[in-house]
Amino acid sequence: MKKGDAVKTRAAPLPISRDLHGEVLALNNAHAVELSWLEPGELFALLGQAFYARRVGKLDAFLLAFDQGASYDSPNYLWFRERYPRFVYVDRVVVAAGARGHGLARLLYDDLFRCARVAGHDLVVCEVNVEPPNPVSDALHAALGFAEVGRASIDEGKKTVRYLRLSLGSELKRAPASLPR
Repeated sequence: MKKGDAVKTRAAPLPISRDLHGEVLALNNAHAVELSWLEPGELFALLGQAFYARRVGKLDAFLLAFDQGASYDSPNYLWFRERYPRFVYVDRVVVAAGARGHGLARLLYDDLFRCARVAGHDLVVCEVNVEPPNPVSDALHAALGFAEVGRASIDEGKKTVRYLRLSLGSELKRAPASLPR
C-alpha cells in the first residue's frame, strides 16, 4: 500500500462480499497463529452469523465479531457468554502486511463501536494471545482502552490468552494519538 492509498481506504468499512471469501480465508490463515485456522465451510458459517463482518479496501484488513446470541463454540467466545448477558465479541481482526501502520484496525474498531452502540450494546470483548505473544494486538487494545478481565490456557496448553473488555463510552476518553502507527 502506497501512502496515497491509505487516504482512499479511509472510507467507511465495507461488508465482506461472497466473492472475497477466498481472499479472506487466505489472509486469516496466513495469521493462524494469532487468530486460528479456518476451513472454507467454517468461514462461511461464521460470516453468516456475524454481528459485524467488514473489510477495508479490497481486503487490506477485516474484522469479524459476534453478539451474545451467536451459535459459536469457540472456548474464548464461550468464556464471555458464561460471564456477560450482552456483549459484542471480536473474534478476529487482521491487517495485511502491506497495509499495516495506516490505522486500519482502529478504523474497523471505531466502526464496530458505532454499530454496537446503534444496536444497543455497551460492552465489546475480545482475547489477545499472551503465549505465543502478540505485542501488536496488545498495543492496539491498550490504546483503545480495553482492560483485562481474565486469562485462560487453551488448545491443550499451547496458547494462553488474556480476556479483555471495553465499556462503550470509555473508548471516547482515549487519546487519539495513543496508538503507535
